[in-house]
Amino acid sequence: MTSTVVYNNELRTVCTHLKSGSAFETDAPTDNNGKGERFSPTDLMATSLATCMLTVMGIKSRNTMGFDLTGMKTEVLKIMKADPRRVGGIEITFHIPEHLINADEKTKTILINTAMNCPVFKSIHPDIEVKVNWGDWG
Repeated sequence: MTSTVVYNNELRTVCTHLKSGSAFETDAPTDNNGKGERFSPTDLMATSLATCMLTVMGIKSRNTMGFDLTGMKTEVLKIMKADPRRVGGIEITFHIPEHLINADEKTKTILINTAMNCPVFKSIHPDIEVKVNWGDWG
């Protein structure tokens, strides 16, 4: 098993990673009867794409390219659709740290291709429109 999820009343859950014991809570969003005080399940879905992209880029850069991505940041926008209520789109904007803005084209291409082929990206249903803005890497 990977994790446990326990419903904790008031539309909240507690999620625990079994190997580490690390835990976090989720909350229903305000537009769906919740308080919106924590990540919602659909927020986590959209955010997991960005974390996966950054993680595989970090593995690639550290293990085979000889540098790290410290300071690379993303902003995530989740777009909901109605009827049925679902995630209809995810927009991710990358902010490239100063020390990587002028990376050569080969390095950029390798990292972008690595990110676009991460496991979460490959798991997203084709009906979900994903847009990625690479910021200073254009």
